[in-house]
Amino acid sequence: MALNRYRLRHLANTGYRGAKQAQDLLEKPDRLIGLILLGNNVVNLLIAQLAAYIGYRMHGSIGIFIANFILIFAILVFAELTPKTLAALHAEKLALPAARIYKPLLVLMYPFVWIANFFSNSLLRLFGINVEKGVLTTLSHDELRTAVNDEGTTISSEHQQMLLGVLDLEQITAEDIMIPKNEIIGIDLEDDWEDIVTQLKNISYTRVPVYRGSIDNVVGFLHLRKFILKILDKDLEREDLEKVLREPYFIPEGTHLKKLLYEFQVKKRRLSLVVDEFGDIQGMVTLEDLLEEIVGEFTNDPASYDVEIHPQKDGSFLVDGSLHVRDINKALTWHLHADGPKTINGLILEHMQSIPEAGTSVLIDGYPIEVVQIQNNAVRTVRINPRLPQHEKVA
Repeated sequence: MALNRYRLRHLANTGYRGAKQAQDLLEKPDRLIGLILLGNNVVNLLIAQLAAYIGYRMHGSIGIFIANFILIFAILVFAELTPKTLAALHAEKLALPAARIYKPLLVLMYPFVWIANFFSNSLLRLFGINVEKGVLTTLSHDELRTAVNDEGTTISSEHQQMLLGVLDLEQITAEDIMIPKNEIIGIDLEDDWEDIVTQLKNISYTRVPVYRGSIDNVVGFLHLRKFILKILDKDLEREDLEKVLREPYFIPEGTHLKKLLYEFQVKKRRLSLVVDEFGDIQGMVTLEDLLEEIVGEFTNDPASYDVEIHPQKDGSFLVDGSLHVRDINKALTWHLHADGPKTINGLILEHMQSIPEAGTSVLIDGYPIEVVQIQNNAVRTVRINPRLPQHEKVA
C-alpha cells in the first residue's frame, strides 16, 4: 500500500513482472487487504491458542496470563512494528517480490476472501463509500507542482523551473506577459518615406507591426529578414512595403498561454496583438515572450534588466514604474503579488487609490517602496528595498 503508484506503473510498463502483479493486486485493494488480514488473523489466533496451551501446561492458570503478555509484546514488536516500518521505508524492495506470492495465494484463498469482502463492502456501501474506485487517481495542478518541487535531488533546478513554467501556462494570460501598448515599436506609414527607410535599416527586431497614424490602426506585420534586400534598393516605394505585409493577428487579453502557444503553432505565427473586451489594442505578445515563461529569461541575470532595474549601494533598487511586477519577481526572486495590476505603477496606484507625490513611501507585501519620480500622472521611477523581516513588518 506504500508503493509509489506512478513508479509502479512505469515499472509495469517496462515489463517488470513483480510490478505488473503488484499493480494487478492494487487495482482491487479490498481483495489484497482481505487476503493479508485473513492470513494475519488466522495465524494470530492459532498462535494465541498455542501460547495459552503451553502456558497452562507449564504454570497453570498464571501461565496463560504470562504467555499472553509475552505473545502481545512479541507480535507488536516482531510481527507488526518492525516489519511494517521496514516495509514502509523500503516498500518497493519488499512489495514486488511479495506480489509474486500474494498473486497465486489470492487465487487459492479467493472463496474465503470473497466472502469476507462481500460483507465488508456491503457495510461500506451502506455509508455511501464507493469500493470500486481505483487507487491511482490523476494529480491536480497544485499536486503536480508539489511533486516537481519535491524532486530536487533528481531534477536540476533549471529543469524544475521549466516544468513549473509548463504547468503555469494554464494560469498565465497574454495580459500578464504582453509588451504594453506604449512600448510597442513599429513602422508608421504616415511618416516621411526617408524616415521609414532609415528606421527599417536600424531596427533591431525581425518582425514589427506596421500602422497608419497610431498603433490602434495596424495594417499588418513586416518580416524584415525577407525584406532586407529590398530595403537597400533605392527604388523601393511605400507600396512595395505594403505588399509584403502579413495580415495582423489579434487575441483577447484573457487568453491563457497554453491556448496561445497552440494558436501560434497552428497558425504559424510568432507575434500577436492583444485586445481588450472593446477591441482596443492593449499590447503585443511574441513567441519569445511566451517561451521565456517556460525556459526562463534568455539572460536571467538582474544586470540584464539594467535599463529598468538599477541596483544601489545601499541594497535598494531603482525601478522603472512601467516594469511588470512578474518581471521584477523573476529578476530579483521577490514575491510582490502579481494577481492584480501588472506594473509597479499600477500596484502603487491600486494600493494608494490616488496618484502619489514624489517622496511618498508605501509598504506593499513587506517591500518598502518610495516614489522617486512622477510623470504624466503616472509613477515613473521608484526605489524598492528588499522585503523586511516579519517582526519589522508588524512594527
